[in-house]
Amino acid sequence: MTATDLSTSTTSERTAAHIATTERYAAHNYHPLPVVLAEGHGAWVVDVDGKRYLDCLAGYSALNFGHSNERLVAVAREQLGRLTLTSRAFFNDKLSGFAEALARLTGKDMILPMNSGAEAVETAIKVSRKWGYEVKGVPAGQASIVTMEGNFHGRTTTIVSFSDDDVATSGYAPFTTGFRSAAYGDIDSIAAAIDETTVAVLFEPIQGEGGVVMPPEGFLRDLRALCTERNVLMVADEIQSGLARSGRTFACDHEDVVPDIYIMGKALGGGIYPVSAIAADREVMDVITPGSHGSTFGGNPLAAAIGTEVVAMLEEGTFQARSAEIGVQLEAGFGPLVGKGLTAVRVRGAWAGIDIDPTLMTGRQMSEALMARGILAKDTHGSTVRFAPPLVASDEDVAGLVEAVTEIITGA
Repeated sequence: MTATDLSTSTTSERTAAHIATTERYAAHNYHPLPVVLAEGHGAWVVDVDGKRYLDCLAGYSALNFGHSNERLVAVAREQLGRLTLTSRAFFNDKLSGFAEALARLTGKDMILPMNSGAEAVETAIKVSRKWGYEVKGVPAGQASIVTMEGNFHGRTTTIVSFSDDDVATSGYAPFTTGFRSAAYGDIDSIAAAIDETTVAVLFEPIQGEGGVVMPPEGFLRDLRALCTERNVLMVADEIQSGLARSGRTFACDHEDVVPDIYIMGKALGGGIYPVSAIAADREVMDVITPGSHGSTFGGNPLAAAIGTEVVAMLEEGTFQARSAEIGVQLEAGFGPLVGKGLTAVRVRGAWAGIDIDPTLMTGRQMSEALMARGILAKDTHGSTVRFAPPLVASDEDVAGLVEAVTEIITGA
């Protein structure tokens, strides 16, 4: 089978109508595949025409525990009928348990809850800067943060200020200052970018948007040592890589490294509700004082109830173990395709990036061909496709993904 361009003209009238209405009234900030989803259970979703698809994107890791997870849905339903929002002008009876549970999971003293991942990144930036002024003693207005080439942390004005993605930055200047770029995975490049004004190094243990790009072995340990030596906060964006996606609770765990600040989101809300947070020890988090940062919905009872159950599920360890098992299957399936249509394969837990020979097809064409076979995935950066199935995917599900990619690549 060869990849084809699946336009809306090949879809049903029902699907075409949904797409046309969405394109008419919703801004075009995404370029979706021409499928309109209506239901989801476990690792599978169903479109408006009743066709089933294996979801191999999982909401960019937001759906680690699968669609309509029974435990999370039950918690959400119960809380929906009791109390959903108070604002942080008052205490609520769910935030206390969530804060304690997430602090325990991360091994940190305190958490600061927000909603979206981008908000959590912005929160980490603010905390790092204030820590730099109040604790490290950086002169007022001079704090700098070292970021990585190829990063993806969100799309707010400040975050795109340190992006090197032309699509994310074009037309949005002037940008926020105070950031310096270093080569991802290159400890010498990072060391050269640090000076007396540097308050933090912000990085992804695995760059998901880049196509599941991993730094060299030992990089995280070296970065931990460098940040400690230079009195700089090590800030790990685990929004996509964390909460069991990589086969461990956090991707930093693969090198037994503990950052100064964890940034979490996506799977923290179980794919049901937007929940994000940062976690840090008291000497870092105490720079936040009443009125200096906040969010109307951050830490709301519904979010806290769902997040507490997510932590309980992670503390059982079964999702981390399953993720590691899926990774072994993906590595065994995709690895032999290198040199036979794929130029590279990167796997860490239930997360894989494949680079397709660009003379064969683009990543978009691969995604379209997979969709025709009942598998949903997402391309990135030309001829790269990343796969992140829910951690409830079965061996048979994963085998079907590998078989489909193999047949598309080889033309079988």
